[in-house]
Amino acid sequence: MKTSVDQYCINVSDLEKSVHFYETVLGLEITHRVEIPNTSEVILSGEDGNRIQLAWHHDHKGPIDHGNAFWKLYLSTDDCEGLYKRCMDAGAESISAPERLADWPVTAAFVSDPDGYQVEILQHHEATPEGLSGPNAK
Repeated sequence: MKTSVDQYCINVSDLEKSVHFYETVLGLEITHRVEIPNTSEVILSGEDGNRIQLAWHHDHKGPIDHGNAFWKLYLSTDDCEGLYKRCMDAGAESISAPERLADWPVTAAFVSDPDGYQVEILQHHEATPEGLSGPNAK
């Protein structure tokens, strides 16, 4: 049996503002829009085919209550610094600027989306710099 994560859905307070962020700023592509009673949804996809679904419940007012269940969304890119800069230019909140991590072969940056969801932007590298160790060191 094969199993994979296909799509993740998050609630948003302003659908078009969130669509702008995920489509225009982060570079995901809208695959379709769905209207169901009291809810509007937009599904966006990355190059790998994995998707995020943005859902706006028409009766919801005010900010999204994050609770403590959802931690962060990972995005993979070939240009962490460039994508982080696009986020900053678009007015996104920075959590941390791009940094090459010592224990993994990645550069990572963190930003908040329009509803405060934490987005981790990851750029994978071929190998960990010499002298560094960690679970993914080559």
